[in-house]
Amino acid sequence: MESGYLILPGFLPEDLVDGLAPEVDRWVDEGWRERSIAACLSPGSQAPPPPLMELELPSHGRLLAHEPLMRILDELMATPFVFHHLHSDRHGDVTGSKPWHHDHEPNDRDDPDLLMVHALHYLGGLDGSVGHLVLLPGSHLEHADKRARTHLDTAALPGEIVVDRLPPGSTVLMNSALFHARRPSDIPGSGKPRYFVDASYCQVGALWRPVKPFWRHMLARARELDLDGGRRPELFAERHFDEYTPAERSPSV
Repeated sequence: MESGYLILPGFLPEDLVDGLAPEVDRWVDEGWRERSIAACLSPGSQAPPPPLMELELPSHGRLLAHEPLMRILDELMATPFVFHHLHSDRHGDVTGSKPWHHDHEPNDRDDPDLLMVHALHYLGGLDGSVGHLVLLPGSHLEHADKRARTHLDTAALPGEIVVDRLPPGSTVLMNSALFHARRPSDIPGSGKPRYFVDASYCQVGALWRPVKPFWRHMLARARELDLDGGRRPELFAERHFDEYTPAERSPSV
């Protein structure tokens, strides 16, 4: 993944995609996503966790430790890795675009080379009717602030790669320090939803900054639900995280 990304067309099995899509609908339509955001915006790390988290939804929990994904991450990381966070959404015409940014979080060693990977899962695939994912190959080597290109909005950049033709169940693995953006649909008003789930994972070897104040509760529930099937003792281990400190929320694509 020297370029900073790996595209896996049709990577997720059909039965997993079929389970995830209605869970995303429930997450959005029943207001659980908004409650999760509200819990993240509450001041201090002692705020109560939301009553439901994405990983407690059966197919989302299965996705987190999907064994084919774990095996690819084994090769990319070359060390044990830990789950960082999960995000799920259904984008529509009103969702709009997201400017250029990256999503790499700091660690207590201040080591930008310690790998963090985002797995971007597009349940319905990507095409011109639901917007484009745009990547800037090699930009993960810059060690830049995550919003260093935000002022450019979604402008075309030299060397960019536009990902706009993916079948359902496709996954894009991305070095979290890679700059990327979401461009709006070529067909405004198409009404076609864009089902999106992303999960991030970090190499062990430092204390990573959590992005959710209820991160301990999140990891504890993952262990209680035995999402890793007892195969990966580091995947939901608290010892790989620093204390939570509020920070600007990263946009997602």
